[in-house]
Amino acid sequence: MPWKFSSLGLLAAAAVLAGCSNKSVPVEAPAAVADVAPGSCTASAAGFAVGQKASPQLLEQARIKAGAFSVRLLKPDTIVTLEYRSDRLNVNADDSSTVTRINCG
Repeated sequence: MPWKFSSLGLLAAAAVLAGCSNKSVPVEAPAAVADVAPGSCTASAAGFAVGQKASPQLLEQARIKAGAFSVRLLKPDTIVTLEYRSDRLNVNADDSSTVTRINCG
């Protein structure tokens, strides 16, 4: 009777170890992406907006000049997340929507 338990244990161990085997499957390389440098936001290129009234058109112009993927307007009462995104342009403005500072992140 003990041989039944030991053979059953051996069979269970073999089944568990077989599940851990590593099969090598060739993986294709991802297709080449266009020449877009990650984190290409350049805040100084959007410096022209400082002192101007924030508008959707101004934000879009600043985003394009900075090379950013996205833009957000930050006023004193705006709740923001603190994650850093190197491809995002932050346009800081005062309560009257006058742009006071530009930075990436």
